[in-house]
Amino acid sequence: MRRRIRFLPLLLLLLLCSCAPKERQGGTWDELELDHRVELQYAEQFSIDCYQGGCQKITIGTDGTYLVVPEGGEVPADIPEGVTVLQQPLDSIYLVATSAMDLFRELDSIGAVTLSGTDVNGWYIEEARQAMEEGRMAYAGKYSAPDYELILDQGCNLAIESTMIYHSPEVKEQLERFGIPVLVERSSYESHPLGRMEWIKLYGTLLGKEQEAQDYFDGLLERLAPILEQENTGKTAAFFFITASGGVNVRRSGDYVAKAIGLAGGVYAFPDLTGESGVQSTVNIQMEEFYQKARDADILIYNSTIDGELETLDQLLEKSPVLGDFKAVQEGNVWCTGKNLFQESLGLGDFIVDLHRVMTEENPPLTYLHPLS
Repeated sequence: MRRRIRFLPLLLLLLLCSCAPKERQGGTWDELELDHRVELQYAEQFSIDCYQGGCQKITIGTDGTYLVVPEGGEVPADIPEGVTVLQQPLDSIYLVATSAMDLFRELDSIGAVTLSGTDVNGWYIEEARQAMEEGRMAYAGKYSAPDYELILDQGCNLAIESTMIYHSPEVKEQLERFGIPVLVERSSYESHPLGRMEWIKLYGTLLGKEQEAQDYFDGLLERLAPILEQENTGKTAAFFFITASGGVNVRRSGDYVAKAIGLAGGVYAFPDLTGESGVQSTVNIQMEEFYQKARDADILIYNSTIDGELETLDQLLEKSPVLGDFKAVQEGNVWCTGKNLFQESLGLGDFIVDLHRVMTEENPPLTYLHPLS
């Protein structure tokens, strides 16, 4: 109760400050002079314009525009409605979009995330879990039920949300009412695997680590070049899991996992499978259809992120005995993902390497896949 009483004066002060006119310094929005636009090779969901003087404009999708002002820089006057100002340093971030944590880790910036929308037991990224265990990062509630008091007490200067926040628009509005800018990231809308990883350039811009982000992405492309330049192996692969009702969940043909199989040199077993909407990544089908399309697939990959990792073929056959008829099962070419695959978003590069290796090598060293014995 005592903490709540202390919170009330702080809340009133914040509300008064948010209503007061803010002093603007420096030039105007219309006087910003474009220096260059950051080159993006695969990402389609954002762009970055760099202006003379250090300001940078990030545009995400069709409804998110942010002006990043460098530390000590002057905020231009006459900012248009709908443009959110992000004043660096952004060093007290409430991160709800879990896929972004891996990018913070790569940029050596997990310390900038002081508040998490995922509790300690939900993290497979060791550095994030350790930060929470040591008190350097606190759980501030999931996207639909944030701990506003904690967020304000921590001096949060940016909330990074996934598009799930659009299901709770009142939360976004409340955060913004408290003066906390909200960035809704759309990396999950990138259909190309390399487009998802190119979002590191956006986070490099937010954190003032543009060169580190560029160097990482250039190194990634260099490492993958030998695989991407090879001819397709012609081997067919299916990526799936068995649902509680006995159906099969598979990726639609335009999904990034299906495209990763193609980049690795394989052929996705469901080349013409579409969902009900353009953003739907998976489709539930009946076992009969899966049997028809994937029975002769060279490789089966079981997605463990829903119901846990499998270690043996017997565990797989317990879920559906009919899988014993499949070519890949009979030949011992069945693999399972680790539960950390999707949380470690930059691991897509290693995942492509893994896919290529299981198509071309015997007993290869792997990062995110393991064989079912």
